[in-house]
Amino acid sequence: MGVLIIAGTVTLVVLVVQRAGGDSSTMPPRALGQPAGTRIVSLASAEGRLAVLVARPDGSERVLMVDARSGRVLGELRAAE
Repeated sequence: MGVLIIAGTVTLVVLVVQRAGGDSSTMPPRALGQPAGTRIVSLASAEGRLAVLVARPDGSERVLMVDARSGRVLGELRAAE
């Protein structure tokens, strides 16, 4: 009986540790498709989307709306010149 209790406890601990580790697979890196030399100035997230403020080499700044899961750029905001 004691052996069954120990075996059950060990099995339970192993399962908890495996599930607590989360999904070990990682998503591949995504590119935003911006010109070389573009810098990320800041990030904000809400409802599965990222707002990425980027500074381009020409001095302009833009806000890219990105789907956090797929990495796809949903839209781009830029100041009127």
